[in-house]
Amino acid sequence: MIEDDKPQGDGPRPYRVLSLDGGGMRGIYTAAFLDRLVTHFALTRKKDALDLGGGFDLITGTSTGAIVACALAIGKPLSDVMALYEKHGAAIFPHRIKGTGSAIYRALRGRTFVRAGDRALRNALHDVLGDVTMLDVFERRGISLSIPSVLMKTHRAWVFKKTPKSGVRDDKYPLADVCLASSAAPIYRSLASIDDPMATHGLKQVFADGGLWANNPILVGLLDALMVAERDQPIEIFSLGTCSRPEGEHIDGAHAHRSILGWKLGADVAPLSISAQEFAYDNMARLLSNVLTDLGRPVRTLRFPKKDVPAEMMPFLALDDTRKGAIARLVQQACSDADITKSSCDDPRNPDGQMVRSLMMDLPTMPVDGLTWESTR
Repeated sequence: MIEDDKPQGDGPRPYRVLSLDGGGMRGIYTAAFLDRLVTHFALTRKKDALDLGGGFDLITGTSTGAIVACALAIGKPLSDVMALYEKHGAAIFPHRIKGTGSAIYRALRGRTFVRAGDRALRNALHDVLGDVTMLDVFERRGISLSIPSVLMKTHRAWVFKKTPKSGVRDDKYPLADVCLASSAAPIYRSLASIDDPMATHGLKQVFADGGLWANNPILVGLLDALMVAERDQPIEIFSLGTCSRPEGEHIDGAHAHRSILGWKLGADVAPLSISAQEFAYDNMARLLSNVLTDLGRPVRTLRFPKKDVPAEMMPFLALDDTRKGAIARLVQQACSDADITKSSCDDPRNPDGQMVRSLMMDLPTMPVDGLTWESTR
C-alpha cells in the first residue's frame, strides 16, 4: 500500500472488509457511488486522489461487484471502471430481455448473443485488469481477495481466494479470468471457460456466476475476516449494493400458477434471487455480528447507502439495460446517494457516518491515474 502522511488514531486498527454485490450493468452505480464519495474526501483532505482499495485488508465482490473489487485491489481509478460499463456494456449485453416476446427471441438466437458478449467482456476486463494475478495483488498490496463463483464440474460453490491462510490454489489466476468466472450469469451470458493455471496440457475449468449463491458476499467476507484478523482486532465490514430495485409483487391465487413463459424463460428469476439474497445475507451478517460482539469479538457491519430507491428509477434497473439513458440515470442516482452519505459523515452524532468518515480519512493517497503494474507473465 502507498503510505499517507496522516497520523493513525488510538487503539487497535480495525480489520476492514469491503463487500460488493452483483447486479449486471448496475455495477456502474457501485463505481460511480464510490468515486463520488472518495472524491469528496480527497477534496476535504486536499489530496489529488485517494486509494480506496488500499484502505481495506480484504475485498470481496460477486459478478459485477467482482469487477469493481479487482479494479480497486490493483489501484485503478474508479473512472476507468465506469468507462468499462459505458464503452463496453452494449457489446457485453447485445440483446436486452424486455418481455416474453424478447425472451422467446433470445431462446432462438441466444448463442449468438452470449458468444459476442463473452468476447466483449474478455477484452474489456483485460484492458482494465491486464494480466495481474491474485498473488500479485496480495504480495504487492497486502490486500486479500475473495471472489465467489460456481464450479460447473461439481455444481458447487467456489471462492477464488488469496488471504494469509488460503493456500496457493488460486495464486496464479489472472484477475480478468476470475471476474469472467464470477460474472458468468446463466441466460444473460456464457459460462466462463478459463485456463487452469496450475494444470498442464491446456486444461480449462468452466464456471458460472457467483450470484447463484452469494450475490451479496458479505458472509464470505465476514468468515474470511474472522479467520485472518487478530483476535483482539475489531472487524469493520462495509457492504455496498447496486441500487437494487424495491422488489415485491401482489399475486392472487389465480396467478400463482406461473410457468416458464411467466418467468420470461428464466430471465425474471435472477432479479428475484438477487433481492432475496441481499436482504437475507445482510440481516444474517448483522445478527451474527451482534452475537460475535457480545462474545467479545467486535464486529460491525454497515450497509450503505441506507435509503429507498426512487420510483422513477424502476425503468432503468434491469441487469442487462445498456441504454445511455439508463446508464446516465444510474450515475446520477449514485452521485445523489454519495452526497447524502457524505452528509451523514459530517454528522458527529451519526455512528454509521462516523464509521465511513474514519475509513475515508485513513485512506492512503495515490496518483490521479492510478497505480502502474509491470507485466507478470
